[in-house]
Amino acid sequence: MRTVFLGTSDFAAAVLARLSASDHRPALVLTRPDRPRGRGRRLAAPPVALVARERGIALEQPERIDDPGVRTLIEAAFGDIETPGEDDNAGVGRADAVAEQETVLVVCAFGALIKEPLLSAFELLNVHPSLLPRWRGAAPVERAIMAGDAWTGVSIMRLTAGLDSGPVCAVAQEAIGPADTYGSLAERLQRLGGELLVGVLDRWERGEPQRFDEQPEEGVTYAEKIGAEDRLLDPGRTAVELERQVRALHPHIGARLALADGTLLGVSRAAAADAARLPAGRLAASAGHLLYGTSNGALDLLEVQPPGGRPMDAGAYLRGHALS
Repeated sequence: MRTVFLGTSDFAAAVLARLSASDHRPALVLTRPDRPRGRGRRLAAPPVALVARERGIALEQPERIDDPGVRTLIEAAFGDIETPGEDDNAGVGRADAVAEQETVLVVCAFGALIKEPLLSAFELLNVHPSLLPRWRGAAPVERAIMAGDAWTGVSIMRLTAGLDSGPVCAVAQEAIGPADTYGSLAERLQRLGGELLVGVLDRWERGEPQRFDEQPEEGVTYAEKIGAEDRLLDPGRTAVELERQVRALHPHIGARLALADGTLLGVSRAAAADAARLPAGRLAASAGHLLYGTSNGALDLLEVQPPGGRPMDAGAYLRGHALS
């Protein structure tokens, strides 16, 4: 089995690491171009690019994945595949030639829609961290935690023109614990996704039939990309909802709340304190705890980050900041 890997994020980098250690090591990795990151806005490579370089895998970072030149890059990675000419039988195309050589393009958290000509030219498998059709889209792990789902998982699907709507060939479940953050849950899903993918490719290579089941129309939800409004803790919501929001955004994005002076206080860890009573939106100290009023109680802010400062526990924050 010969593979090409398309991915960008930390999640995709972990799946790539597992794939590269298997019998299905990619001949080529495609990822997004380097982008400015951090406060200094320095140019940085995507996590997948770093793993590809560490593992000595050929790497390309095209500006547009739907550029016709990308197909040429993929074909060049397998120089022994002969491309049919224009006068060949109409029923024999590039996709057929590639399929005969057991070549699969694996996509995981690439960060851009895969379009033509790749969709028609190759077999594409997508590693998606949710129990499809629930949480199609860009932020399935975060949205599952925010919604209070008891279970999530990983689905291996055939990539189609729709948004994560293709037929599924393998699924594995993972429980979401009451203390799970994005970081802890994503780590388990990365391992699960890597193993599930390798298992699918192993069976494929052995010639076992792959069953692809169409996703049901019922139960479809969309995991929209996390925006600025998703980070802001709304005191009109319940303490339990806000606690889940904090966990869902830690440690990679971070939740925050608006202070009276208009600045934003980052919140890294929090717990619902329903027994406490505090007006919604009010920040107060109580017995060494930093509390934030919600619609039905209070949120106990365990670790916060002042504007321009470093993360600190509530006690350290209260020693250095007077509450009005």
